[in-house]
Amino acid sequence: MLRWLMGGGREPQGLSEKSSVQSLGEEQIQNPYTELLVLKGHHDIVRFLVQIDDCRFASAGDDGIVFLWNAQCLTVLQRLDVWLSGGSDLCVWNRKLDLLCKTSHLTDAAISALVELPKNCVAAAVGKELIIFRLVVSTEGSEGWDVLEVKRLVDHQDNILSLVSVNDLTFVTGSHVGELIVWDALDWISQVCEHNTWDPSFHTVTQQEIKLSQKQHEVSIQHLTSDAECVFAAVGKGIYVYNLQMKRVIACQRTAHDSIVLHIAKLPNRQLISCSEDGSVRIWELREKQQLPAEPVPTGFLSMWGFGRANKQASQTAKKMQESTTSYSLELIGDLIGHSSAVQMFLYFSELGLVTCSADHLIILWKDGERESRLRSLTLFQKLEQNDALQLSF
Repeated sequence: MLRWLMGGGREPQGLSEKSSVQSLGEEQIQNPYTELLVLKGHHDIVRFLVQIDDCRFASAGDDGIVFLWNAQCLTVLQRLDVWLSGGSDLCVWNRKLDLLCKTSHLTDAAISALVELPKNCVAAAVGKELIIFRLVVSTEGSEGWDVLEVKRLVDHQDNILSLVSVNDLTFVTGSHVGELIVWDALDWISQVCEHNTWDPSFHTVTQQEIKLSQKQHEVSIQHLTSDAECVFAAVGKGIYVYNLQMKRVIACQRTAHDSIVLHIAKLPNRQLISCSEDGSVRIWELREKQQLPAEPVPTGFLSMWGFGRANKQASQTAKKMQESTTSYSLELIGDLIGHSSAVQMFLYFSELGLVTCSADHLIILWKDGERESRLRSLTLFQKLEQNDALQLSF
């Protein structure tokens, strides 16, 4: 298909054994991204993409350049100077990129992630600590701000790698050793702490194989995303779906990629996209498994008192067990092969397509092939109609 388009396969060097990840054939019926455009400009690893509006995004990389792109007309709009909002200090900038204020030196560790909280607060991950800051208007000027440190949370046992806001009441953090903590966004108290983000019962492997696979990099939570019901975690090479109400993992792909998953995102229609160090971008669909009809509750000794009928409590228990055992699966529906090195992250622009950035210095815009074909046909018909109108006017 497009495996060697960019001059290299997606298999990492030194991979000698056969991959255990799911694969799709050449025909990918459910994958709409059959057309791609390569955007060149960076001269080093492209690490970050930031969406600005419905069609524009910015890219930044190790070459110290920020580009502003338009996903609709595919031209570079302008080039900006690099600016930072994190590091050893938390900085606040205005729209003109003027530095308004910054915190004093925090620790030897830098800020690895930030998430906005209610009441003008920000949670910053600094090593093992989660530091809560409050932004207040400075008394010295109308445009000035002060950053006040409010609280330090030390519930994690290792470095925090990922943060995600679920809603105005909840946010979630993930660490290098696989700790997942659900927090109250108002009083900053941990509600749930999961030290293992996956359940061995989901995997058809032996306990010895599970024990051997528990290396630190394989349980590290690299990235988190969320919707109203679930948190989706990139853990090692896999993807895990954690239901906040049930407080358990409801679906997973233990080996979603050949290497570490770096970024995931939730799409409409119960779909997910993930990218990895192996250079691949994959599309998944969360499906509910079809349940077998519930077995009748045995009456046994209870029938002596219930005249052959199961009592009400037993029936309710059976119904509750059936509801709680609803299972889900993550099914692979698309495999986008175009990058020759680690895909760092991506942005989803709905009808405009999907944008990915990579260590191969490239940005790729993946387009819906059928939609683009319709648009080209429409443009052609419009031009033909215009030409006919011009000929009739003479």
